[in-house]
Amino acid sequence: MSFVEYSDVIQDGDVAIVYLGIDSTMPIKVQKGAQTQTRYGVIRHSTDLIGQRYGSKVTCSKGGWVHVLHPTPELWTVSLPHRTQILYTTDIATITMMLELKPGSVVCESGTGSGSLSHAILRTIAPTGHLHTVEFHQQRAEKVAEEFKEHRVDHLVTVRNQDVCKDGFGVTGVADAVFLDIPSPWEAVRHAKTALKRQGGRVCSFSPCIEQVQKTCQALMDQGFEELSSVEVLLRVHDVRVVSMPLPDFGPDPSAPPGPDSRGEAPNHASISLKTTTPPREIPGHTGYLTFATKPRT
Repeated sequence: MSFVEYSDVIQDGDVAIVYLGIDSTMPIKVQKGAQTQTRYGVIRHSTDLIGQRYGSKVTCSKGGWVHVLHPTPELWTVSLPHRTQILYTTDIATITMMLELKPGSVVCESGTGSGSLSHAILRTIAPTGHLHTVEFHQQRAEKVAEEFKEHRVDHLVTVRNQDVCKDGFGVTGVADAVFLDIPSPWEAVRHAKTALKRQGGRVCSFSPCIEQVQKTCQALMDQGFEELSSVEVLLRVHDVRVVSMPLPDFGPDPSAPPGPDSRGEAPNHASISLKTTTPPREIPGHTGYLTFATKPRT
């Protein structure tokens, strides 16, 4: 099992995602002799998981059942233990596209936090890219390093416990892209420029407040960055439902033969059932602003 490679069969030591329902998932470490308690009953790892195919339907001790899924960055995002506020797939997809990440890319990230974006970056840049991620908080840095090793992606990532605003990313002139998710990103812009490769490169900063965006944009311009843009991504999921609509009555058809309607009887208007979508009454609100910029080619 690896977050960047797919395996067919669940093995001892794997991290698997237990799918309980559309809004309920949980990660588990598969171990011989271990058990996991769910609301549907106990899952026994040795008999219920090890040797089974990923995606299998597993019956729990109380008769309920769950699906056991192969871990992906998207599933990890919705099931990981939160140590910080995290980025979700809506913003992650935009970041990955706008930073032009691809297999082989070298990326610098700060701060690492709970590792939600980090796992998505690693999946995108594998098998030959590398992520240099910086986390100010020592315990969080140690924990995320353990998770990278457990998820078998540690060969693709270097974790540094330091203050990026003071000490930078620990690399110079190698990064294709830099991502900043820190309280004062404008203080790290010069370090981002230093980390980026000599010929171009992209930078992205995530900030919840527009005042942070303004200061960051000014710092980017002061450092000579170009093509500045700030966006806000809002997810709007439409519900699909069946509705019944009456067919319009255009009056009698003069070319039709005489029928019941011609004798004064009320017509029986037909209706039609169809599927349609309706926008949600409420949508998730503001998460943050994404500011992108390009280092000019020199």
